[in-house]
Amino acid sequence: MTKPHFYITTAISYVNGPPHIGHAYEAIGADVMARFKRLDGFDVYFLTGTDEHGQKVQKTAIAKGKQPQEFCDEIAALFINMCESMNVKFDQFIRTTQDSHKASCQAIWGKMQEAGDIYLNKYAGWYSERDEAFYGEDELEERDGKKYTTTNTEVHWMEEESYFFKLSAYTDKLLAYYEEHPDFIQPAFRKNEVVSFVKQGLKDLSISRTSFDWGVKVPNSKDHIMYVWVDALTNYISALGYPEDKGGNFRKYWPADVHLIGKDIMRFHAIYWPAFLMSAGLELPKRVFGHGFLLTKGEKMSKSLGNVISPQDLIDRFGVDQTRYGLMREATFGQDGDISYELLGNRINAELANNLGNLAQRTLSQIAKNCDGKVPNPGILEDADHHLLDKAGQAMLIAVRGEFERLQFSKAIEEIVQVANAANLYIDEMAPWTLKKTDTERMATVLYVLAEVIRNLGLIMQPFTPVAANKILDQVAVSPDARDFSFIGAAHALEAGTPLPKPEGVFPRYVHEEAEQAQEKTA
Repeated sequence: MTKPHFYITTAISYVNGPPHIGHAYEAIGADVMARFKRLDGFDVYFLTGTDEHGQKVQKTAIAKGKQPQEFCDEIAALFINMCESMNVKFDQFIRTTQDSHKASCQAIWGKMQEAGDIYLNKYAGWYSERDEAFYGEDELEERDGKKYTTTNTEVHWMEEESYFFKLSAYTDKLLAYYEEHPDFIQPAFRKNEVVSFVKQGLKDLSISRTSFDWGVKVPNSKDHIMYVWVDALTNYISALGYPEDKGGNFRKYWPADVHLIGKDIMRFHAIYWPAFLMSAGLELPKRVFGHGFLLTKGEKMSKSLGNVISPQDLIDRFGVDQTRYGLMREATFGQDGDISYELLGNRINAELANNLGNLAQRTLSQIAKNCDGKVPNPGILEDADHHLLDKAGQAMLIAVRGEFERLQFSKAIEEIVQVANAANLYIDEMAPWTLKKTDTERMATVLYVLAEVIRNLGLIMQPFTPVAANKILDQVAVSPDARDFSFIGAAHALEAGTPLPKPEGVFPRYVHEEAEQAQEKTA
């Protein structure tokens, strides 16, 4: 049977500097979603990469005494290393300096030109080099004789010959599309922001530059290179082989199911990109999801404030699986969220070490000690046994799947935590260590039920903590080919008498360092 397709992308990261915690957060979120879909029976394609053109990149490279391509190669390697260190398993890491990408950009430009949506004129306006974007007077504020955007980015006046895209012609088309596809922009409150902006009326968009040359050449032009957002956004289709589609991936995976991006670039993805695609006669992505920022004590991270948390810092303190879990758990995906070493450490201890880890450790230790190290042979199941098994079976999968459809990873984890809580309450109430002295058959039944719950928890935890979850599955002797979500529930329950390996702890307790706690108090 052919698997349904699922295509997820992150934004491609701008190479003006090394990766920070926001990049890791987005990459992990996309990886968690991709892993979940694969385990849930989908043929998944997961794309991430780097955005390597633009005036800012060229200037930064020159300032460092490097050629732009050399500089891009070095920074792109850092982003690939970040993904590897966070166990982010992408299908492709695209770089916009690839020749295949440049050919795709020129192809979509040609389609937009054929549609009559590109014309040559002169441009004058307020330009943010950092954002690679123009801003209107109503979007700026003046301080000390200089103009700034609401995100505190300085702008300067720019005048040059430019090709324009007839974005104004797409105001009504975009509004109609938003109305007909209410889930296109998520979370819902971000849709309100975009619709409000579009309703004010869109202006034609400058889509080429002549003031620098580090970019994709405009077809049949000697002096113009493409506006970086035409170049960058096209990566989502160039990665699939557009327009030739020699490998069939474009036909197979487009349109994208989810563009997962930061909230600060929603305008480009929910307005410009759909308009470009409409002009080129291509399908639009099914959903654009704008996640929030990670903050510390309600403030953005910055070197000047001394509150920067790097991805490697988290790995060094907590480990990879724990970091993935903590970031997906602590902040509600789609909204800004506060993180700190203390918050993450407490969350990891409470839910991984003390809850899930402790459940597995004490259950499997008792099986090793009292059941000859084999899956126990259960007797007649009582109501409490059925209740817990039902809660940990298809009901858990359905609840978690529902939260994943909304990209609500923290709420999905909450569903899993509730099952682990119920299992810990069950083991305390059933007290198999006491049953050992009074009713060994009932003890075996209780331990069997717990082992089966642990199996299901191991399966459902794989997207968040892939290494640890598979260690749990190893300890209940689940075959490597029986670990997708179709094996959750009673139909694939553990077989009594199966030998189990010696149990080992999976989630060690994190011990806060005194210096770290002092830093948290004074930050």
